[in-house]
Amino acid sequence: MLSETLASGLKSYQIGAKVRALRSRKGLGLVQLGEHTGLSPALLSKIERDQLFPTLPTLLRIALVFGVGLDHFFVDSKDRPMIAVVRKKDRLRLPERPGEPSPSYVFESLDFPVPDRKSEAFYAEFENEERASSPHEHKGTELIYVLGGQLVVDVDGEETTLGPGDAMTFDSGHPHGYRRRGRTRCSAIVVVTP
Repeated sequence: MLSETLASGLKSYQIGAKVRALRSRKGLGLVQLGEHTGLSPALLSKIERDQLFPTLPTLLRIALVFGVGLDHFFVDSKDRPMIAVVRKKDRLRLPERPGEPSPSYVFESLDFPVPDRKSEAFYAEFENEERASSPHEHKGTELIYVLGGQLVVDVDGEETTLGPGDAMTFDSGHPHGYRRRGRTRCSAIVVVTP
């Protein structure tokens, strides 16, 4: 149990409100956020309502989903410049869905430490030719630039095949998914804007 002084000090950071704002901006429900973080919706609800203060590892799991650093929850970012370098060796490699034994793609955030980003950029490798990714949707626009191989992008049931150097932009509010075509390794840069 936290002392009143510690609880008051932690409340001043408004961690719960910041988590709720990030979740709302992404259009995610508590259940969806729970699927991405591995945390229960009940726990996330308590964090958002400041009934529970998360540990740093728990807060980092939430931060990773939204592509923000831990400093997002503790620092007023208005005075900080928007500069970040993400070294290849430091990027986290994540599967399409947590716990997926054979994901159709894996991705790495290219701008993870930037606070309050206006867009999110990812490097993605599409590993599984046989299986398309699960259809998903989110607010905003998505841009895909294929670096190598062939990628089939399905937007609301309409498939488009992209090759190296091809780019595609679409309304990501419609169900969409991806799959590699052929045996050649396929990779792409994906940029998502709200």
